[in-house]
Amino acid sequence: MVSVAPLRLHYFYDPLCGWCYGASPLLLAAADLPEIELLLHGGGMLSAPHNRRVNMEWRGYVMPHDRRIAAISGQPFGDAYYEGLLRSEARLDSTPPIAAILAAPKLDIAPQRMLAAVQAGHYLHGLEIADPAVLAIIAAELGADAGRFADAYAAALERSATHIAHSRQLMNRLELRGFPSAVLEQDGRFEQLDLGAYLGRPEAFRQYLQQNGAARAETGQAPQCGLDGC
Repeated sequence: MVSVAPLRLHYFYDPLCGWCYGASPLLLAAADLPEIELLLHGGGMLSAPHNRRVNMEWRGYVMPHDRRIAAISGQPFGDAYYEGLLRSEARLDSTPPIAAILAAPKLDIAPQRMLAAVQAGHYLHGLEIADPAVLAIIAAELGADAGRFADAYAAALERSATHIAHSRQLMNRLELRGFPSAVLEQDGRFEQLDLGAYLGRPEAFRQYLQQNGAARAETGQAPQCGLDGC
């Protein structure tokens, strides 16, 4: 019997990347497939020294992009985000939510579920996801004990810089230029996927992956955030 090499999906994301939020249903569709090993790589788009605070200039800049993401992907953006968070002075820092996602397996939470919950917290509920207290509430809603979250988060935060650096190095090696990016790996071969063709179409993306990449992937415009900001 011939063994089949595992099919890995490398997903490069940032929790504060709007296009990553738009691609969230694709990631969740991929996670439903038992034949796919899903590997998440947080990129630190707004980690130090690129972290910042929301202001009216930022609001004016991101809102047209967010409305385009909503139109293409069908992902909802809440009034609490548009009229709450984007009118505040909330801190934008990718490292704390990435640490929460790294901590998720220690809490028996799938990393993609934590990522989706963090994204919804930001874009739908207008929460400041750079605040560890907010992340603890999100984790609790996913079933995590508060004490276990605090310990797992602290340990993940210590290794977050190394994780982000590794993600950036792998992106450079694979010649990836932004978030989100997805790459299929099998038998030592890497194939970049054009997620733009599947935005708003998670079932089509699932069907493509079920073919183990044997069929030619659809192509389309692949909107992304850059490595250091949208």
